[in-house]
Amino acid sequence: MTLTASAVTTSGTADEIEQEREHAPINRRLARTVLVSGILLTSGTFAYGVWDRRWIADDGLTVLRTVRNLLAGNGPVFNAGERVEVNTSTAWTYLIWFFSWLTEARLEYVVLGIALTLSVTAIVFAMAGTARLWGGGGQLLFPAGALVYIALPPARDYATSGLESSLVICWLAVLWWWMIRWSRAQTMGRADVFGLCFFAGLAPLIRPEMAMAGIPALLMITCAPMPGISLRPWIFRLSCVVFAGLVPVSYQIWRMGYYGLPYPNTAVAKDASGAKWRQGLTYLWNLIGPYWLWVPLVILALAALATVRSRGLGHRIRLINRSKATPRQRIRLVKMWLRTPSAVVALTLGAAALLTIYQTRVGGDFMHGRMLLPPLFCVLLPVMVMPVNIVAAHMNPRATVLRIASFAAVAGWALHAANVIAITAPNGITPTGIADERHYYIQNTGHAHPIRAEDYLDYPRLRPMIVDLAANPAGGLLINTPSFTTWYVVPPRSPNVASSHTVFYVNLGMISMNMPLAVRVLDPVGLAYPLAAHTFRFPNARIGHDKNLDSDWAVVDSDMATRHPRLPLYLDEGWVARIGTALTCPQTRDLLDSVRAPLTSDRLLRNITHSLGYARYRIDRVPEQELARCQW
Repeated sequence: MTLTASAVTTSGTADEIEQEREHAPINRRLARTVLVSGILLTSGTFAYGVWDRRWIADDGLTVLRTVRNLLAGNGPVFNAGERVEVNTSTAWTYLIWFFSWLTEARLEYVVLGIALTLSVTAIVFAMAGTARLWGGGGQLLFPAGALVYIALPPARDYATSGLESSLVICWLAVLWWWMIRWSRAQTMGRADVFGLCFFAGLAPLIRPEMAMAGIPALLMITCAPMPGISLRPWIFRLSCVVFAGLVPVSYQIWRMGYYGLPYPNTAVAKDASGAKWRQGLTYLWNLIGPYWLWVPLVILALAALATVRSRGLGHRIRLINRSKATPRQRIRLVKMWLRTPSAVVALTLGAAALLTIYQTRVGGDFMHGRMLLPPLFCVLLPVMVMPVNIVAAHMNPRATVLRIASFAAVAGWALHAANVIAITAPNGITPTGIADERHYYIQNTGHAHPIRAEDYLDYPRLRPMIVDLAANPAGGLLINTPSFTTWYVVPPRSPNVASSHTVFYVNLGMISMNMPLAVRVLDPVGLAYPLAAHTFRFPNARIGHDKNLDSDWAVVDSDMATRHPRLPLYLDEGWVARIGTALTCPQTRDLLDSVRAPLTSDRLLRNITHSLGYARYRIDRVPEQELARCQW
């Protein structure tokens, strides 16, 4: 038997095709007008909604500290002299750095502009890609899944939060558009295919878990037929791997040598390989439940299945299953299927499933909805727009009415969900630790749109911190007190030697962006503090904050006073002394040297070869247990 690409593609009946040809000139003009109008209206509405909720989170300001150090020539670090990769998205860091260097504008406004642009671009590419998926002569394409996404308050909140959410969904949208284009094209040039491979290969630099979407896309490209490319199959596949891996592999080697870790320090601080299924399910329902998100998802799924069935895909699948093909022919058939829109849809939905399972396993996040936005976006990609076939409407009026009704239902849901307050607790934080971050910081700063670093000076404790820093020019370590108006200032060990200032507090962004780069900023969670990052997590603590290193360790590590009365009275001298002994553990010293010792060629090589061991290394925050753990 002869197998052709037509065996795995979809089309309408002969009568429908003939009618579409007769009405094609009018329908195509009308369809193009409806589609373009829908894209403009949807992306414009999203832009308005995003701007109306504009802000930059404390974690978003944390990203900017690294950019400041890059611009100052200190390297991609959070604190000068300590090589720690605080930002999870490498691409986001360097994107902000590039446009900051190019425009010389204020960092907060640069990141606000980039985030808004990427968010709107994501909607445009997502809808354009889905239009290619459903496109046909007699169809009108109306916004559907796009309305679901832009209606969700967290989608608008994290579009300009200073975090990489906008970059992630824009990368997913462009990959979707490009893959659909690749699956539809009869032939593609080398530059186009290798460009697609390069773009898909950027996945781990967008965010490490985006590899769950990028790697399957690369496998699909390399295994599918390659008409129009005059290269031997093995040369083509090797070229795809080279183009895809050139940047991420090079950066990975550099990361291990420079930072001494195989992934960002944030993954160590949050134990990204750990399992917190119960908290993850709570986090999942925290997004689905309040908005009744399952309602539009079910409606769109049924509408999509009905559309697929009306095009006769089910018949073709049954025909393929009944074919008496040889094993070699079946393999060829599968390869041909890989270069079809249905395969790209399967890839996208598979990536959504993997991302959802992963986020559920690790416990989600403490920010409401944020980490589930990418998998939700993937689920919605195949139905960002949905078709109504006006040519064949008279042949099946019931189906047309049902589709229009489904659009109306989704639009009604979107109007309802857009104003839902998912977390009604007065402080914006649920008992399980999930927070409406935007509401929380608006409430605690008194600013409707906290964007600039100085907007956060009205957050409790920050102005007193600046006063205490100025009152201690000789340096010291600032530790927060139960009071919002004072800080403990631990002076340097030697009273006659001036030291640098160090601040030890959980909110890295607002502090670091209101401080000169010479001020060292550390956190007990470990995002910017390697000593805290490598502690054991508390099993039932708040997700994302389940490590909390005692300030005693920062006192000893920063070489501050260890005796009363210069040591705060609530800190025990004996405990501090034992911490000093524990910090002499050879394995711990080697870990700290990986980020603090001069980056010689020997240190670089040692970091690369020991990076996995450094990532797994943990210390005990109780000094007696740490002394027993150390292999002296």
